[in-house]
Amino acid sequence: MTQGNAPRRETWRTTIWGEMTAEFLGTFVMIAFGSGVVAMTVAALNQSGRGELIFAASGDWLLITFGWALAVTFGVYVAGGVSGAHLNPAITLALAVRRGFPWTKVLPYAVAQLVGAYAGAALVLLNYRDAIRSFEAAHGIVRGTVGGAADSGATLSIFATAPASYYGTSYAGPLVDQIIGTMLLVLIIFALTDARNQPPKSNLAPLVVGLLVAAIGMSFGANAGYAINPARDFGPRLLAWTAGWGEAALPGANYYFWIPIVGPIIGSLLGAFLYDLLIRDVLIARHETATADVETKGETVKERPVSAVEEF
Repeated sequence: MTQGNAPRRETWRTTIWGEMTAEFLGTFVMIAFGSGVVAMTVAALNQSGRGELIFAASGDWLLITFGWALAVTFGVYVAGGVSGAHLNPAITLALAVRRGFPWTKVLPYAVAQLVGAYAGAALVLLNYRDAIRSFEAAHGIVRGTVGGAADSGATLSIFATAPASYYGTSYAGPLVDQIIGTMLLVLIIFALTDARNQPPKSNLAPLVVGLLVAAIGMSFGANAGYAINPARDFGPRLLAWTAGWGEAALPGANYYFWIPIVGPIIGSLLGAFLYDLLIRDVLIARHETATADVETKGETVKERPVSAVEEF
């Protein structure tokens, strides 16, 4: 047997470890760009001679929402061919509950996503550490302080989400907000990946998912920062906790840290159930034909090139 025909020895790359590395890197890219655009808005642009105000209402919010949209798009393109690019434990859970994704992979995927989010946030902190320190000094912010003139909420927002001040100490509003945002996210992702519906082709699904995240940010982002992803919030929040924000990050003001975890989990299951009940089951009942080459179970389906013989 020649070397070229020798069977390939199985390595970790062909096992779930390969999928975990894809989820890690995809989430890393997503957080690097996502938290990076917030760092630009909070601490860098206003000190770089390119503007003086932070969070100038609609202008900065559009920058953030489109930055996160591109972050998600790039993350999905990075990991999609290997793992399906969930990049979100809530999506992984919804796929396991409603699409037959293996339950044995749920926890490993979630761990890889969390570690990727932590690493992406660490990259942002490394790159913007001087801008953040300068901003803290200029505004009398003491890292880790909650409340008062030295409150560190502005710089913490680079990494972790927080509820709007009009909620006070109430959990109900932010929790409902996270449920709604993630419900919409998963409902529409299920629509985009439903082979019986009208799924985007030509490898455009990641771009459409990015636009979906932008839409959620613009329509439902102000209440609680539209985490809609437990790893997206908890990974960077854990990084902030280790980098000096301390109790301001974990457990957070009023023990807020659990809201962006529990809310997205509930919302993801609700969105998956609603889509299947009101759309997918209808398509099945109408005997709609499934479209080929569409991701349906969190596993990317690659298009096979058509040879000249097959084409004719």
